[in-house]
Amino acid sequence: MTYEERIGYILDLPRFTKKNLPAHTRELLERLGNPQEQFAVVHVAGSNGKGSVCAFISRVLKESGLHVGMFASPHLVELRERFLLDGCPCSRAQFSEAEECVRREVREMTKEGKPHPAFFEYLFAVGMVIFARAGVDCGVLETGLGGRLDATNVVKRPLVTVITSISLEHTEILGDTIQQIAAEKAGIIKPGTPVIYDDNEPLAGPVICAAAKRQQAPAQGISYKNIKYLLNDGKKIDFSLDCGYDVTTDIRIPFAADYQAMNAALALAAVLRLRESFSISEDAVRRGFLHASWPGRMEEVYPQVYLDGAHNPAGMQAFLQAVERLADGPSILLMAMVKDKNYRQAVRLLLEKGSWEQIILTKIRENPRALQPQCLKRCFEEEWAEREASQVIPGSGAQSQAASGAAEEADAFGAVALPFAGGKRPQLLVIEDPAAALQQALEHRQPGQTLFCTGSLYLIGDLKKVIGGWMDD
Repeated sequence: MTYEERIGYILDLPRFTKKNLPAHTRELLERLGNPQEQFAVVHVAGSNGKGSVCAFISRVLKESGLHVGMFASPHLVELRERFLLDGCPCSRAQFSEAEECVRREVREMTKEGKPHPAFFEYLFAVGMVIFARAGVDCGVLETGLGGRLDATNVVKRPLVTVITSISLEHTEILGDTIQQIAAEKAGIIKPGTPVIYDDNEPLAGPVICAAAKRQQAPAQGISYKNIKYLLNDGKKIDFSLDCGYDVTTDIRIPFAADYQAMNAALALAAVLRLRESFSISEDAVRRGFLHASWPGRMEEVYPQVYLDGAHNPAGMQAFLQAVERLADGPSILLMAMVKDKNYRQAVRLLLEKGSWEQIILTKIRENPRALQPQCLKRCFEEEWAEREASQVIPGSGAQSQAASGAAEEADAFGAVALPFAGGKRPQLLVIEDPAAALQQALEHRQPGQTLFCTGSLYLIGDLKKVIGGWMDD
């Protein structure tokens, strides 16, 4: 098979149907010779920030002279982004050879009447073969969905586990409370293995601590109160981390968003634990954090043009905190989402905490989960109407003039000027093609004005394809 045919085969596998139990993945890996046992592992779960934490840890290990594999999701442009070797996507040859091995064993399993691996399970097996064949010293593995029943959870004894921020996500699968979701994420904790966790959510922390206690696993919570900010100039952050028993100072990350400081703090705490297994100097730690990169997370692709894959309410909150720091005035927002995310809550947050001169709604390409931009448009209209209806002129018992008499105005692009609760009138625009939407945003942008693109990592992937130049063959 050609490389393109292999990619097509995998992309045709069902991604969001009922997945198999870990025992199925475990059997597949046993048939492959248990490649996941041929290198050390760092295992990372959570709702937001997993990829960034993995990127920080991987870069520090690389700067320490180690050969590092990183298994992450989703990919933005090309599937090989999920299998990083020392920060670079594996080659087409490495991917094809590993995929052939996995396909051979899957074919035998299906002949025996066993189910075919789901999309993520198949990719995980391919990744473990790639890493084992490449001879990595350590694999940094990001969970897919949840933790307890995730394919990556077949790893028996990682060196350290990390649980990033917990928020309501995939509630139809993981549970509809923070505590239930935290319990699923905490399912990656292994007996005696240290766990570093985000301790900012008061409902999640006790659940994770209880799970760690049952496994006799040392648990260390990190929150914003452990972080001392030394500098944030809109391009980089300097901070120190107080772990309660030690203080690590003068860590610099090449990001401006506060949430990346939290992700870096979690990664730093994990790296300090990894010093028990690897030789990691202070210089390697500082170089690793300074040179870490993770595309699509408040990434500045042009001056004052940012891509951020925030796709759930917690991620949107963090995104808006960064917007407040980076933008000097009303900005342009380019947005698309998928149907199974809480897009109404995202819209509500964007109106409550953002200041927008123009909002452009677009559609993710070639994705059955893509939300129609007209649906997002209705959400904005309904939220605006509800806000304006609540604005009452004091003592009159009547709605404000903006609430009662505002009219929609359309231009050649189909733009609609809608009254905003704060008295401003951001322009609402629907352009279904992401490339055309980005072009419109760039052409409309005034000198000094900031453009933010958000709502889905799938959208960020579409925009990356338009911008080009991220990854060579």
